[in-house]
Amino acid sequence: MIFTHHRPSPPSARSNGRRTAGVAAVLATLLVLAGCTGGAPAKDQTPAGQASSATGDGAPEGFEKFYSQDVVWTECRTDFECATVAAPLSWSDPDAGEIELAVMRTRAGGDKIGSLLINPGGPGGSGVDYLEAAAATFGDRLRESYDIVGFDPRGVRDSTEVRCYGDAKKDQYLSEDFDLSTDEGLAAARESNAAWAAACAENTGELLGNVDTQSAAKDMDMLRAALGDDELHYLGASYGTSLGATYAGLFPERTGRLVLDGAIDPRLEDGEMSAGQAVGFENALRAYVDDCQGGAGCPLTGSVDDGMQQVRGVLDQALERPYPTDSDREVTQTLAFYGVAVTLYDEQNWPLLTQALEEAIDKGTGTMLLFLADFYNDRNADGSFATNSTEAFSAVNCLDGRSDPDVEAMRAEAAEIEAAAPTVGTFFSYGGISCADWPYPVVEQEYDVAAPGAAPIVVVGTTNDPATPYVWAEGMAEALDSAVLVTYEGEGHTAYGRSNSCIDDALEDYLVDGTVPEDGLTC
Repeated sequence: MIFTHHRPSPPSARSNGRRTAGVAAVLATLLVLAGCTGGAPAKDQTPAGQASSATGDGAPEGFEKFYSQDVVWTECRTDFECATVAAPLSWSDPDAGEIELAVMRTRAGGDKIGSLLINPGGPGGSGVDYLEAAAATFGDRLRESYDIVGFDPRGVRDSTEVRCYGDAKKDQYLSEDFDLSTDEGLAAARESNAAWAAACAENTGELLGNVDTQSAAKDMDMLRAALGDDELHYLGASYGTSLGATYAGLFPERTGRLVLDGAIDPRLEDGEMSAGQAVGFENALRAYVDDCQGGAGCPLTGSVDDGMQQVRGVLDQALERPYPTDSDREVTQTLAFYGVAVTLYDEQNWPLLTQALEEAIDKGTGTMLLFLADFYNDRNADGSFATNSTEAFSAVNCLDGRSDPDVEAMRAEAAEIEAAAPTVGTFFSYGGISCADWPYPVVEQEYDVAAPGAAPIVVVGTTNDPATPYVWAEGMAEALDSAVLVTYEGEGHTAYGRSNSCIDDALEDYLVDGTVPEDGLTC
């Protein structure tokens, strides 16, 4: 997920991996309508309505009941089974209370290796929704060999969730514009973020200080034991790679087969992440403009540089005069940027961006930009929101790390980012504002990022990934002692299930057979 300038935040990729599963298929359909190691195979075939047998292995003192709990599955949705699992509110205090984690699985079709936990990114993406959207794109061998398990991390959607604003106020918050070139604009933006933080604290309570990535990784180890597995097998996308790498650092001896797709370098500071993602989206937009101008019906004229300036012109006009739509809502600059950015996660969506830009440039209206922005923000047509991804995104980010809110420091950093990414850099600047008034402190890191002793971990990078730049995958592979790097040469965010058979086969050979890809494999 990315956030624009009205509440800048350290993106850290904090791109939304859920888009990799859903956005291409959904938007493509709408476009048509619009014109490691592994144990022996487990024998558990627990029927729905009965409990999976927990191992209880590895429980920290005081938390044994969570590790040894039975997971009772019931049929849900279509062809899935759901369960609710108890987790401690705080992993540092077993007496602090409990929260609930929503879990869903699709059953292995053959001899089962174990469970494969999956996470789509965010932070704030729903693993339950990810499983429903992506199960059909997972390879046959994967679905035969694993119970594929999606879960909503603590603070997210169907689990005990972070709550901040009601729908109407959230709608306003997600569309606000500020002129950050002025001290008055910066002060107003900080005030807006402070009010958001205060609402999150009031409506969420103590959970707000316990939704950090380390706590979520500890939840995964508890789930591993409750599901009856000795090792964790895991497929994480985007921010989900941070979650997986954190797990490996905390529990290297229990790390099974981990695939980290669309990886984030764990060594980067927040400012470096913001700059890297700004350049990633700048490059993806440039690739789109080049492709658009090479075809028929492109509203962007002249050279690629000219086309980039025209896109920026659309965004700047929205700040001065928001675009009217076919509803009573207008498209602010913030919403316009969301509308542009969401299409860059997958090149299949580029025709939608062409349609939106053509409407804005030729007609001066923003109906398609608004539709795309609403899709990005999970906003329903009736003004409600399908998920709490925005709330969870803020909460997790502000506990994991923060940028300096000093005005001079932010302005200096913004100048560097905007020089490197002149079209979109401003939307990744001033990251210190978002968490400056967060009511809970950053959580202290408890693990070695190198994850010494972990089984082989497969890190995947896409060469022109906008949300998690390829250099981040190189960085994660370098940081993790046991990592191998697999590269997809192409556009878009993440690789598995949306790239080619070379990538998919290599990852499935690893997850199913334990065959570690050659380090440096390029597809």
